[in-house]
Amino acid sequence: MIKNGWAGIIVAVFVLIAVGALVWWLFYDPAGRLTLSVPGMDKRTSDEKIPALQVSIGSEFTLFREMQDVPGTRWPRFRGEDYDNISKEDTRLIENWEAGGPRILWKKDLGEGHAAPAVYDGKVYVLDYDEKERADMLRCFSLASGEELWRRGYKVHLKRNHGLSRTVPAVSEKFVLTLGPKGHAMCVNRTNGDFLWGLDVAGVYTSEIPFWYTGQCPLMDGDTAIIATGGKSLMVALDCNTGRAIWETPNPGGWKMSHSSVMPMTFMGKKMYVYFAIGGICGISASGADRGTVLWKTSEFSPAVVAPSPVMAGEGMIFVTAGYGAGSALLQVTGKDGQFSVAVRQIYKPNEGLASEQQTPVFYDGYLYGILPKDAGALRNQFACYRANDCKTVVLSSGRTERFGMGPYILADGKFYILNDDGEMTIARVSPTKFRILDRKRIIDGQDSWGPMAITGGYLLMRDSRQMVCMDIKAL
Repeated sequence: MIKNGWAGIIVAVFVLIAVGALVWWLFYDPAGRLTLSVPGMDKRTSDEKIPALQVSIGSEFTLFREMQDVPGTRWPRFRGEDYDNISKEDTRLIENWEAGGPRILWKKDLGEGHAAPAVYDGKVYVLDYDEKERADMLRCFSLASGEELWRRGYKVHLKRNHGLSRTVPAVSEKFVLTLGPKGHAMCVNRTNGDFLWGLDVAGVYTSEIPFWYTGQCPLMDGDTAIIATGGKSLMVALDCNTGRAIWETPNPGGWKMSHSSVMPMTFMGKKMYVYFAIGGICGISASGADRGTVLWKTSEFSPAVVAPSPVMAGEGMIFVTAGYGAGSALLQVTGKDGQFSVAVRQIYKPNEGLASEQQTPVFYDGYLYGILPKDAGALRNQFACYRANDCKTVVLSSGRTERFGMGPYILADGKFYILNDDGEMTIARVSPTKFRILDRKRIIDGQDSWGPMAITGGYLLMRDSRQMVCMDIKAL
């Protein structure tokens, strides 16, 4: 009897609890204590920015072994010693691949991208991206053996966007200067990798990093680093010893950083830095009391995406080109009594003359050589030659059966070495009167072989999206 009484009480309590929970669930307002978040409630001004993650430039370093310089091999920057992508060494190079195939000395796996090597006195320098460590890494190798000597870098998070790495270091007797995918400049001691200084270009100069990351290869002129920043300054010069700014060019037009690189040129005895920005093309004084000032500029040809760099195409002439249907332009720079001006002689679409998607054409002996883009009509993807003072009239092309992709090409020992997208190398003798293929061979089974090549001392360095290869191409 007592047991039955307690059981009834327990059941009644559970019923009351259940009814109470149901009533609470039906009438409780879960948002009753919340307030609407509106601008101004956080006491933050409208233009205040949340600080970006700080990148500790140069903080990562690994020494594998030391090696003395081996003088005599130099390809110290993007497009080589004279910025023209022509090797002027007198080493005789192969005209065909031997029966045993290319003499590959070594291969190195790299992070996905298109960053290409520079060479100085027996050492190879490439700004790689270490995908495991999520870090930009300047890696130094022995040219002869491929053995890694040291690496210096910094943690920075990237997401794949047609690859990761992009640029070629600038190297001198004392320094190596790099510019990473997100605009981090780093300068180190060339021989041992000791860190000297770093600069967050986008952070300091409020620059907008281009889509597909930074493609601009840094320029080193003596002990001065030259970087086109966009943002609050158009271009800056920095002391390679300290990283301090020497001069800064104002940017009142708000021109933005492109994938194009700054090219030194001399017109009428005046040295200048020519830059193809998003917004226009300009020449900035590189010498004298007016260093850093704009000598001339034009926005008459202003594509939305620019990758190839300006080409000096004879006295007073500059050729510029861009992809995505933009076409090309031929500029004429004139000057008198220190005053300069620029006129646009030709502007045309890619099906009307020489154009390029991403590689920079080669100027040689009065002619311009390059591979036409896919939107060039009947000449699409052909290797072609144009007279430099008339880039709309083709002089010679490789023909309908000889087409190439978006890979690099380089002139050495009187021959063009042409690399297509998937790692096939063509050796050709090209002139305004003939295009003759000497041989071709697939070097690696890769893809997107777009990084610029380097040739020095009979060595050829090339890469696809994942691997760098060094070949001995000296004639036997």
